[in-house]
Amino acid sequence: MVNYLLLSRGFERDYINWVKQGEPIWDQTPIEDSMNLVSEPIIFESTTQDNHDPFIEMVIDAVGPEFDWNTRNEPERPNPTAEKFFNLKDAADSPLWSGCEDYSELSALSELLNIKSESNLSERHFNRFLKAFGQMLPKGHKLPDSFYSSKKVVAPLGLGVEKIDACENDCMLYSKDDNKLQECNICQHPRFKPKKRGEKKEKDIPYKQLSYLPLIPRLQRLYTSKTTAEHMRWHKESLGEVGKLLHPRDGEAWKHFDRTHPTFATKTQNVRLACSTDGFNPHNQTSRPYSCWPVIVTPYNLPPWMCMDHPYMFLTLLVPGPRSPGKSLDVYLQPLIDELKTLWNDGVETYDVSKAQNFQMRAAFMWTVSDFSAYGMLSGWSTHGKLACPYCMSRIKSFRLKHGRKPCFFDCHRQFLPLDHPYRYQKDNFTKGRIETDSSIIRLTGEELEVAVASLPNIEFGRTKEKERIEGFGETHNWLK
Repeated sequence: MVNYLLLSRGFERDYINWVKQGEPIWDQTPIEDSMNLVSEPIIFESTTQDNHDPFIEMVIDAVGPEFDWNTRNEPERPNPTAEKFFNLKDAADSPLWSGCEDYSELSALSELLNIKSESNLSERHFNRFLKAFGQMLPKGHKLPDSFYSSKKVVAPLGLGVEKIDACENDCMLYSKDDNKLQECNICQHPRFKPKKRGEKKEKDIPYKQLSYLPLIPRLQRLYTSKTTAEHMRWHKESLGEVGKLLHPRDGEAWKHFDRTHPTFATKTQNVRLACSTDGFNPHNQTSRPYSCWPVIVTPYNLPPWMCMDHPYMFLTLLVPGPRSPGKSLDVYLQPLIDELKTLWNDGVETYDVSKAQNFQMRAAFMWTVSDFSAYGMLSGWSTHGKLACPYCMSRIKSFRLKHGRKPCFFDCHRQFLPLDHPYRYQKDNFTKGRIETDSSIIRLTGEELEVAVASLPNIEFGRTKEKERIEGFGETHNWLK
């Protein structure tokens, strides 16, 4: 009752000395001076001191003597990884020298490192440049004097690249337990190119090398930055329009995943990822053929105007050429798969700056975005021959041309139409004299889709010799009965 009256009516303005509650009369401070005391921060140290401020005593009486004033929503301290990043932000705010307004320590160093990279300067020449430039600056400047010291300043960004040697025939990566091998376990091809005579001190040069940019640090940076931390929860906290597909979260695949993994879905800060890849020639198109394969990972937590924007499309792998890796692309995906397993099974400690708290970030790999040939490389499903469709599988109605002997997929689409669609009953505009009555492949949604998928035979893709082999055109498909 007392709490209700205090909240609904408040205190009498002139009733400061609680004489009606048995308090002794004391010299009253003017109302204006007393109100000024409230505007200042109040620190409660002890309830047994003498000469209490009257307003402090009233608040203590209202909340009770058991209240702990030291637990007032203090922000949580960032984890060590995030704290390194915040220290780097201090370097971005620190001027290059006292009185410098145009450059900070980090901005000046970043520009100089970009010049080194674009001009292909050697480490020796870059060190000479830093020493000469440092002598021209005022005393007390913060510019490093060597390339090694410069890398230590930007190292907390966590955006380094790992160079992993690979077999020239795309058989394996020289990583983990195979890091010290000198030749391939499968084809026995040497790992390094032969050295010239008399060049014993020359570094070992691998035949092929994979460039891998770790994914976890960049996902953590999305929560460390105030401009993106709140947007990473957009997929759950924003309200969508009923009946409109504005984002992948409105699609049936996203909702099906949430039903299948409810524990993962309840945590808004967990990340949904998609991967895309394709080959391209980094050199002039008129030069010799060369196929380089970048693998890009995109977080779909972000709103639609951000998730496909350039800054949030993370180049994760750069598979070297000169030829396409083909179905051996899975060999080069091993470092990314290891990180994805860690994000799914255990998660990583991450600091959310918008909530000022640490949390265990997990991630789920949802989709691949690619053309049909790259789809075959990523999934292991052969995209050639009569059984090329990964949806129809053995129910496909393709046939071989009589004279060309090539597979043809004419009139395979009518089986997806509703049963009452007029195209199903046309005998002249499609295959002559044939009416489409098959309804077993019509697309289902929601719970019907889950039941249909559960009733399908267990299918395994990949290179397996023990399974029954169904010959198609070109490569084969492997089925597990």
